[in-house]
Amino acid sequence: MFHKKIGIDLGTTNVLVHTPKKGIVINEPSVVAISVADKKVLAVGNEAKEMLGRTPDTIIASRPLKDGVIADYRTTEAMLRYFINKALGGVRIFRPEVMVAVPAGITSTERRAVIDATLAAGARAAYIIKEPVAAAIGANIPIGNASGHMIIDIGGGTSEIAVISLGGVVACNSVRIGGNKFDAAIMEDIRKKYGLAIGERTAEEIKITIGSALYLEEKLIMQVRGRDIISGLPKTITVTSDDVTNAISHELDGIVSAVKSVLQDTPPELAADVIDRGIIMSGGTSLLRNFDQLITRATGITAYIADEALLCVAKGTGIVLENLDAYKRSILATK
Repeated sequence: MFHKKIGIDLGTTNVLVHTPKKGIVINEPSVVAISVADKKVLAVGNEAKEMLGRTPDTIIASRPLKDGVIADYRTTEAMLRYFINKALGGVRIFRPEVMVAVPAGITSTERRAVIDATLAAGARAAYIIKEPVAAAIGANIPIGNASGHMIIDIGGGTSEIAVISLGGVVACNSVRIGGNKFDAAIMEDIRKKYGLAIGERTAEEIKITIGSALYLEEKLIMQVRGRDIISGLPKTITVTSDDVTNAISHELDGIVSAVKSVLQDTPPELAADVIDRGIIMSGGTSLLRNFDQLITRATGITAYIADEALLCVAKGTGIVLENLDAYKRSILATK
């Protein structure tokens, strides 16, 4: 069998590509830069992200995925083709089998769009796997056991919460809240509070550097540069971790509510298992300071951050691809 296999975590913020034996071979932003005149793709990934908020009128740098689903079909196809070609490298005779992780809450139309875009980008066969299942497998949770495991996968566009038992999802919820909504809330709050306009990249930097899900006893501070809304001139201000916590509190509440709703839908026997084993958190946004403590306080169940939380979904797709026949019956939607 010469067919190559590729697992893709098609995230709103980042695309991760996993190939058997090599592991994660690509981890780049899901950003594409396109020429306005002839619709030609100029850059993808890291190179395109450098252009965000800095392009002239002749170039558009954008994210083709919004809230975990395809917002711009043609651009997504071009991006997938770029990443598939980059992962395989060199000349290839055989088209690869590709597995794409998607949010659990996507509609059949959105699922179809992902399959079509993957096939159009050069895949021989396209498989779809739900993100929370892939994240659980990547976090080394034994999902085939007859016991309940709860996973929260928080990415850039969506938060996926699921209780998994016997290889299947028993209760789940998918909310379109993630790191991007946090960034937008930080931008809006700084605009209102300090009269300063900042871009997405600056907001993300603030979130990573001083952001926290709970108020800190010792505040963290950071110098932030932007444009004064009134004078229109560049200005520097000091922002604290409390500002960030306050800005994102509404979005955090949305995720906590979704977690509680899944726990309420979980059968009592599995709920007891979850209490024993705790809640596993994965995804880049779960790395926000004290996020696990916030979930622990809100639910009364200990929450843990998975090892290599950012890579769990991509690793999960790789593991499933290597054992495709075993997983095909239980967890895959296929074409």
